[in-house]
Amino acid sequence: MVSEAFIWAILLLPLGTFAVIGMVIRPFFNRFAGISGILLIGAMAAALALSLLTLQAVIGGEELHFEGHKWLVVDGAAIEFALLIDPLTALMLVVVTAVSLMVQIYSLGYMKGDPSYARYFAYMALFTASMLGLILSANIIVLYAFWELVGVSSYLLIGFWHERPAAAAAAKKAFLITRIGDVGLLLAILYLFFQGDRFAAAGLNPFHIPDIWQAAQPLAAGGAVLGGVGLTWLTLGIFSGAMGKSGQFPLHTWLPDAMEGPTPVSALIHAATMVAAGVFLVARFYPVFLAAQHALTVVALIGGFTALFAATMGLVMNDIKRVMAYSTVSQLGYMMAALGLGAFPAAIFHLVTHASFKALLFMVAGNVNHATGTFNMRYMGGLRRTMPLTYILVLIGGLSLVGIIPLAGFWSKDEILSAAWSDGWQGGGPAALWAGKLTLIFLLTGVLLTAFYTFRMIYMTFHGEFRGGAEQEQADLAAAGEPDVGHHGGVHLAEAPIFMWLPMVLLGIAAVVSGYLLNPQWVEEFGIPKHWISEFLIEGLEATHLSGLGHLEVPAFNRWMAAASMVIALVGIGLASLLYLRRSAAAKDPLEAVKPVHVLLSRKYFM
Repeated sequence: MVSEAFIWAILLLPLGTFAVIGMVIRPFFNRFAGISGILLIGAMAAALALSLLTLQAVIGGEELHFEGHKWLVVDGAAIEFALLIDPLTALMLVVVTAVSLMVQIYSLGYMKGDPSYARYFAYMALFTASMLGLILSANIIVLYAFWELVGVSSYLLIGFWHERPAAAAAAKKAFLITRIGDVGLLLAILYLFFQGDRFAAAGLNPFHIPDIWQAAQPLAAGGAVLGGVGLTWLTLGIFSGAMGKSGQFPLHTWLPDAMEGPTPVSALIHAATMVAAGVFLVARFYPVFLAAQHALTVVALIGGFTALFAATMGLVMNDIKRVMAYSTVSQLGYMMAALGLGAFPAAIFHLVTHASFKALLFMVAGNVNHATGTFNMRYMGGLRRTMPLTYILVLIGGLSLVGIIPLAGFWSKDEILSAAWSDGWQGGGPAALWAGKLTLIFLLTGVLLTAFYTFRMIYMTFHGEFRGGAEQEQADLAAAGEPDVGHHGGVHLAEAPIFMWLPMVLLGIAAVVSGYLLNPQWVEEFGIPKHWISEFLIEGLEATHLSGLGHLEVPAFNRWMAAASMVIALVGIGLASLLYLRRSAAAKDPLEAVKPVHVLLSRKYFM
């Protein structure tokens, strides 16, 4: 049986590691900094094991309800330290601890020799602990505290190499822009506090998340505690916070600049922590959003537009990490669109699969930087001959991102597109119909662009002839009289050490099999029930016994939509192959021929 102490340990393991590394090893025993990574890896391995046992307990129907520990009560609004364990929590715990473990192992090789080695692992421990605290919180005030800790941790890690002006500026930008979104979340919390009398009359705590769900239900006795315009503004405030963390338009501009941090940081931010926090926030309050349909329409449209908008900028980026950054913004748009369209399980399913292949792709970027000394794809090329394992892994990650059957990204993306099809052409009222149609158009166009920029990146990096790496880049900058942009090291074209490729292989396996095995589409496979993750998440919502939820259904596998998305993706791959596969090293980027569009996209719409 899983106890309360057992679950608290999942949070306390990385938090305690942060305290040991940051307050003991770094200030007093820095000569032993090398053990910092091993300590954190051990803590994350233990946290992952506990998370898997928690997931198993929740799947098995074990009741994990624990009394909270009250800290402060103001006018009936109680701030308490309490755990909220449901299917969403259990699944997210496994995703965060698993990806964090892979990233920490990768960091052993990538950060080797860095003078601030211990500080790096202390920050990574704090970052992971903050996300785990956010996931576990049953009280919105405690959730908000961990939410801000996630922001602080990202600030510290993006600006890790703070002696570089670009890194310091990127950290400030990320911190400030996400604060803009957080103002909306803070206003939503204040609104709940000022509704305290109404909550108290219904015997509810305005800060307790399950009570907030209950207060939004329109069929509650005596009418809903929360309703009407106030409920819409409450949900939009929550979504505002999610927009900042998950880089949704127009609060997306910080995410590409966040690439100034170490590459393993980018992998963790983009796969399982900060940007996933926004999607998780909307999912955590999904019973409230279901009672505010106008807010869901806004979520769907902003998510769909962001998916397309970010993909357009990925077309012209020459920095491999920035291509992946815009890809993340775009994929988060798919998740938000799914939530807005009522496809709650599809959004979380895509979050899970995206975590594996996006962490893998960022590690690929780290590997090629380790070999070439640069992130600029114009100075790469031909690496498939010297880095065959990395090449195989980038193909797996790239094809999963594009959504090619049978890889993980295909199954989760298909559920989102099927939901958009259902809302746009088959269900709902007039508003849902036009919003669904527009969102589906955004998402299908995004499939084409995703396929194009992904294979443009693969061809520029791994095909053709090698174009000199950091040494040639420095020479060209010197000839042009421009300052050196800095690089990770010299040119040594070879595979990365085992600590870097081992977690990539594990993530590659997940990117191949996780989509189908986690959510079989047709029949029971290997004892795994059909659509088990989707059914598991829906049962979690229905287990709240909230009368206003209705019954959520898993969309059936839509063969026509799957075929259409595959054809669109293959067209995108074909176009990229036509323009980039056999391009000579001296040739200009074909997209530069359309100069006005190229300037607009490369300047990021002047935003």
